[in-house]
Amino acid sequence: MSEIFRLSALTESGLGRLAEMLAAQLRPGDLVALEGDLGAGKTTFARALIRKLAGNPEEEIPSPTFTLVQTYETPRLAVAHLDLYRLGDPSELDELGLDHALERGVALVEWPGNGGGRLPAARLTLRLADAETANGGRDAARRDVEISGSGAMAERARRLYLAATLVDRSGWAGDGAGVDYLQGDASPRRYALLTAPAKGRAVLMDWPRQADGPAIRDGLPYSRIAHLAEEVRPFVAIADALREAGLAAPEIYAADLDAGLLVLEHLGDGVFGQALGNGASQAELWRAAVDVLVRLRTVPADRPMPVRGGGEWRLPLYDTGAMGIEVELLTDWLYPFAAGRPMPAEARAELLGAWAELIARLSALPRGWVLRDYHSPNLIWRPGENGIKRVGVIDFQDAMQGPLAYDLVSLLQDARLDVSSGLETSLLEAYCAAVRQAEPDFDETGFHFAYSALGAQRNTKILGIFARLAVRDGKRGYLVHMPRIWGYLARSLAHPELADLRAIYDRHVMPLRG
Repeated sequence: MSEIFRLSALTESGLGRLAEMLAAQLRPGDLVALEGDLGAGKTTFARALIRKLAGNPEEEIPSPTFTLVQTYETPRLAVAHLDLYRLGDPSELDELGLDHALERGVALVEWPGNGGGRLPAARLTLRLADAETANGGRDAARRDVEISGSGAMAERARRLYLAATLVDRSGWAGDGAGVDYLQGDASPRRYALLTAPAKGRAVLMDWPRQADGPAIRDGLPYSRIAHLAEEVRPFVAIADALREAGLAAPEIYAADLDAGLLVLEHLGDGVFGQALGNGASQAELWRAAVDVLVRLRTVPADRPMPVRGGGEWRLPLYDTGAMGIEVELLTDWLYPFAAGRPMPAEARAELLGAWAELIARLSALPRGWVLRDYHSPNLIWRPGENGIKRVGVIDFQDAMQGPLAYDLVSLLQDARLDVSSGLETSLLEAYCAAVRQAEPDFDETGFHFAYSALGAQRNTKILGIFARLAVRDGKRGYLVHMPRIWGYLARSLAHPELADLRAIYDRHVMPLRG
């Protein structure tokens, strides 16, 4: 029997907020069963959820008591709202198109018991009842809610309960508070926007600990070899360390570390791409982001960072194993995707052999912070702030110790937005000039080599990742960025010291551009 989680004495606004939180977590194929007596609030809950998905608090949501099913096309998900109270026989459910609805979106089902065994076994169930009072009576103005899940939805039920509890404990659940879906990224992390009249906005991060994938080398999965964070503790430790260093990383307002749930400071809406769309100067934004990296050079990367609540985190080394396994994303994913066949063994060996020599050279360079994905989707323009705090930094949980040129490449060869070669050159020179002034022994020639070699390595990796997302995960939207990445790759390979590598790419890789 699945575990039952209880929320007690929810007001009407509290019940609506629970519906909003569930709406933010829904994904195609989800079935939500709503149980309870007549008047328990099932339709009220369904209306709040559908209105949140529709983005219209005034959306008319009639009860499907007589029609049995009402359907809605919302911006994110199609919704089928079923009421089985008047269902004469479970076989009638076949005519309501439930299977088709779940293929297209989600289904909310009132009186699910009348569906017999024809409803999918995996479901999230909410049972609503008038709240029980201290003297054993019932309060019709409040609701007790029991949350449970069956099959794959059991863990989802637990996370819904824990998230609702954390948001309440953090003070973002009072009257007038709300929850909205936030677009996520290519990771398993999910986000919601929290609003409260007296507190402003915050972000709920839902990051369940990830199980290891299949072992691919030395008994280790890709995530371990590449040193990818698999839980929230690194994020918490790194956020605190960056804030202490003066960077604009989000403050952690509340945390359930074991569950992987955080309530974070909302740094603003001016993600770099959006700021550009609103008329901001790319040169100004990118120069401000360069200044952040100059400051980050002064922050030690090799010290343990405390994790609030106990323990510590050390940045892993961006070692030869991590750099090498990322290059293999091209040989193992991009090449088969683009060529329609595996990469020939000789070509693969030639490419990886050349990279092994370069990676050994890169691994010997002085180390500092590598935030890893320091580019426009993870940078927020905050023009009301001063200095480096004008640039908010997010999505840094995978940070490592590695070559200091890496994040500059991430920024100046942005995977999601075009950065002209002219702007790239001028900002690279601005970075080097600032570092020369602060570090008299700065090896600028070596830095330029590292910048180009890391640019080739990073763009090689990204091409492989985008191919893997398309093939393995069905996320083909990233393919639109591939022409840009190919262009950056060609820029990086133009460095004279990469001539041998460029020749290998010209023979085996560049023809894949199409």
